[in-house]
Amino acid sequence: MTATIYHATPSQTDSTPDRTATNFKINMANPAIHRIVAVSRDLESKGFVMNSTILVSNAGDMNGLWVIRDRMNKRWTNRIDFLVDTTMKGGKWNNVKIELYESN
Repeated sequence: MTATIYHATPSQTDSTPDRTATNFKINMANPAIHRIVAVSRDLESKGFVMNSTILVSNAGDMNGLWVIRDRMNKRWTNRIDFLVDTTMKGGKWNNVKIELYESN
């Protein structure tokens, strides 16, 4: 799977960049604090649904727990997007692994 980054800006989201697909309100001063990930729509049928927590590996500094709160444009498949603040420019990881995380 491929992972990239996105910013909460109208050019990368829609006219309401402070809201995710689940209507979660993003802290625009520090969007990365939420550890939000957007998933391609094909992953939803594999169980990676809104508000699920996932464990990401093989993505360097982006490894760890993230919450699915956004959905990618339908043109993307087998892909996730990490929400980061605008100071991070560029980021792409190949062969990223994700799994559903269930706390005990």
